[in-house]
Amino acid sequence: MTSQKPYLIRAIYDWIVDNSLTPYLLVNATIDGVQVPHDFINDGKIVLNIDPSAVRNYHADNEWISFSARFSGKPMELFIPIHAVQSIYSKENNQGMFFPEGEHVPEPPTSPPSTTNKAKKHPGLKIVK
Repeated sequence: MTSQKPYLIRAIYDWIVDNSLTPYLLVNATIDGVQVPHDFINDGKIVLNIDPSAVRNYHADNEWISFSARFSGKPMELFIPIHAVQSIYSKENNQGMFFPEGEHVPEPPTSPPSTTNKAKKHPGLKIVK
């Protein structure tokens, strides 16, 4: 089963924007694959304004969040793995969702469970003419 986290992030983002508030992401910048401006990282974390008026080409799927933004006047492409997101919340009232640090997403099984000991029962169907 896929993780709920990317779905929750997208839902909270939509909810914040629909209520005319400013969505912020808190990201663990020490996670492999995180591409953010290093000058704005504080204690291994970065807070990003992801309001539609502040970013371009915002895209969030089940694996990544990506967008373009300007930092000190310089454009930059940001890439954030979903598992690096620690929270999404509104700037104005801090309402949103905070995810547990060190959250572990279980890996899918590499092979299906063995069914050698169990005989499969098929429905008894026959052709009627």
